[in-house]
Amino acid sequence: MNKTELIAEVAKKSGLTKKDSEKAVSAFIDTIIDAVKNDDKVQLIGFGTFELRARSERKGRDPRTNKEITIPASNIPAFKAGKGFKEAVN
Repeated sequence: MNKTELIAEVAKKSGLTKKDSEKAVSAFIDTIIDAVKNDDKVQLIGFGTFELRARSERKGRDPRTNKEITIPASNIPAFKAGKGFKEAVN
């Protein structure tokens, strides 16, 4: 399911227009991105948690030259599914 299909499904289930559903979905996504970017954890009980995780500097290999390289430290967004979500899928 892509974003367009998600918007259509939200519109169908909520009774909103597609335009209003698009605004709601976009606002939801933007809010989560802004919160995680500011190192806030977004926890939706029963669904899951969005958070920022730090990845430390590590060694790797350049596949073309087989030389060892240093991969710099970075922050990555992460999602951990909640209990309700896991149970619904299984």
